[in-house]
Amino acid sequence: MKSKLIGFIIVAILATACGNTKKDSEGSLNDKKAQLEKLKSEQKKINEDIAKLESDIKKADPTAIVTNAKLVSVLPLATTDFSHYIELQGRVDAQNISYVAPPNGQGGIVKALYVTQGQSVRKGQVLARLDDQMIRQQIEPLRVQLASAEDTYRRTKSLWDQGIGTYQQVLSAKTQMESLSKQIGVIQKQASLMTVTAPSSGIADQVNVRVGEMFVGATQAGPQIRIVNTSNLKVVASVPENYLGRVKVGSRIQIVLPEQNNRVIEAVVNVVQKVIDPNTRSFNIEAKIPADASLKPNQVAQIRILDYSAKDVIAIPLNVVQSDENGKYVYVMEKSGDKMIAKKKTVTVGESYADLIEIKSGLAQGEQLITEGYQNLYDGQVIATVAVKPAQ
Repeated sequence: MKSKLIGFIIVAILATACGNTKKDSEGSLNDKKAQLEKLKSEQKKINEDIAKLESDIKKADPTAIVTNAKLVSVLPLATTDFSHYIELQGRVDAQNISYVAPPNGQGGIVKALYVTQGQSVRKGQVLARLDDQMIRQQIEPLRVQLASAEDTYRRTKSLWDQGIGTYQQVLSAKTQMESLSKQIGVIQKQASLMTVTAPSSGIADQVNVRVGEMFVGATQAGPQIRIVNTSNLKVVASVPENYLGRVKVGSRIQIVLPEQNNRVIEAVVNVVQKVIDPNTRSFNIEAKIPADASLKPNQVAQIRILDYSAKDVIAIPLNVVQSDENGKYVYVMEKSGDKMIAKKKTVTVGESYADLIEIKSGLAQGEQLITEGYQNLYDGQVIATVAVKPAQ
């Protein structure tokens, strides 16, 4: 009996507690609803005040920025000339580089040296003489023999003219004389091959030999005497295979010299290699450049090959072009009533170079391109502008 009474009391307490919780919950919800209505009423009043202030400001200052408009910068579009370049690294080269070799094909000890590094030389100028003492030592005995043979021939011929002796004696004396003369000629030719001359005119760019040393033309350290003709220069570059159809003889190029404050030299491609290198998948080009004493063979140069150009086109900053599922688009500013809005325009793009891209269609001269603040714009959004001057 006592346990039943206790159970009844517990149930009664729980029921009372639940009822109070429900009442508290209903009271809290009603409070929130009331608070929401109050805020909405205040918001309406604030919006009315804002509208009135906007109207008053517009009447007082027609140029004032519209409240809630997104601030952007615009660029008036104008036609321009557009060019695309293939940028590569190349080097300056001399079309005439001569490596001096010993005329006898074997070389010899340098007896005298007549050229110094950096000196200008002419074609045929004597650069060095090799030791020819042993060769010339062979000539003197032969000259003595030749003098004797000539005397014998004259005496034999004189006797033959007087009817003394035989024709065979005359012929033998003449043959001996001519043989000795030819031997002397051969040795003299060998001696002349000990004189080293310049094969071409230019600058003795490298002289890596001294008197008393062996001159053979080239050693493991490189050529001993090198002559460079800087009056006939060219630039060479390796072009990737995928540009094969865009580079041809006659293509205009710009040669930029980083070591000379990015000085630019204009030139034209005059050689396009016909064979693709299987290792690098590239081909070589060459372009003649004017004579310039400040240019050095193997000097690094940046090459810009003009492979596309168009006149009177629309070219815009590359970064303002965006993409979606329908293609490429940009935003321009248009007037809508008394407001300025962002207008989304689909465009067809062409080539791009540096920070510009060519627009084939979709934009026209005079339109106001949004160049700053275009991120997160939507079509028809109210905007306020700050003009950007076109690049000169």
